[in-house]
Amino acid sequence: MKCPFCAHLDDKVVDSREARTGDLIRRRRECLKCSRRFTTYERIDEIPYMVVKKDGRREKFERQKVLSGLLHACEKRPISASKLEALVDETESFLTESPERERTTSEIGELLMNRLKSLDTVAYIRFASVYRDFKDVREFKEELEQLLTAREPGKKNK
Repeated sequence: MKCPFCAHLDDKVVDSREARTGDLIRRRRECLKCSRRFTTYERIDEIPYMVVKKDGRREKFERQKVLSGLLHACEKRPISASKLEALVDETESFLTESPERERTTSEIGELLMNRLKSLDTVAYIRFASVYRDFKDVREFKEELEQLLTAREPGKKNK
């Protein structure tokens, strides 16, 4: 917090109280440079982060949904829970950094697939098969061939 008197950035909280309405927190602060006191008010951020679905619907971002999808894709794979948690954290950060407070499912899905591809190719294929909604075996085969070609750069395409 910047001191309104001397613009110093360090302060200490002297007192915290809930405001009368209950939706604010009032904090008395003391500047560590000039020792003057000032009051700040904090409000809870109530606008949810939204995800725009393929059909145009908007849904509130649910961290647990992302984690659940990753857990299904990574079932019986050697990927630690901490890596999945970090991936969900990264996804949430990607969403919160959007100035419009929303991202499309395609942006989120691509981010997750790119990270999964580097973690575990089997988990990547599982996730991609659901996310990209493969209609038949041919689409699945094409994705596998692209993956194999990328992993073996010296091998010629067939």
